[in-house]
Amino acid sequence: MSAPLRLILFDVDGTLVDSQGSIVSAMTTAFNALSLQVPDRPAILSIVGLSLPQAMARLAPEQSVQTQLQLVEAYKAGYHDQRLSQGAAHSPLYPGALGMLQKLHAVPENLLGVATGKSQRGLEGLLEAHGLERFFITRQVADHHPSKPHPSMIDTARAETCVEAASTVMIGDTSFDMEMAAAAGVTGIGVSWGYHAASSLTQARHVIDTFEQLPPALEQIWT
Repeated sequence: MSAPLRLILFDVDGTLVDSQGSIVSAMTTAFNALSLQVPDRPAILSIVGLSLPQAMARLAPEQSVQTQLQLVEAYKAGYHDQRLSQGAAHSPLYPGALGMLQKLHAVPENLLGVATGKSQRGLEGLLEAHGLERFFITRQVADHHPSKPHPSMIDTARAETCVEAASTVMIGDTSFDMEMAAAAGVTGIGVSWGYHAASSLTQARHVIDTFEQLPPALEQIWT
């Protein structure tokens, strides 16, 4: 009898890649373009994981919806220009990320996916820059879903792969990721190296400090 399929979903920014420099730079460009005060770095990193309209609403709550949407477009343009000019260096992989993806992908029962607040264009550009396209069978992006922590991304990934909730894991660095996992009825694994403090990942089943700790955490969940 074949083993049941398992769905392992990854957040991207702050989990697989360290994009904080690029995010802060593009956000600074966006606010400067509209002659608005730039939020400080901790504030900017606190919204990583949210879809851009929700992120701008938190960073510029005193601005009109129209201005917030202008910030979204200015951010997208700045981020895209940086990615084109810098390539893979724009958002470097965290140590151990590639090896772990290779290891997990080599197990036939494992299906890997992405659930990210990035746009489809942003995700495809990043995967291409790092040569990661072959790893992910399902890719859920902000273009097609409500912002995290709504469970839509996980629900859709499960529907696409026909994997039960009990056999699905969401791995991420923010409280939004763990709240999304809880809302979808799947297990959350937090990572401590991202943009939210590990102490905020209260809904995670496990919090890991290195990618090497991921296989034991997964094994404990599967059993």
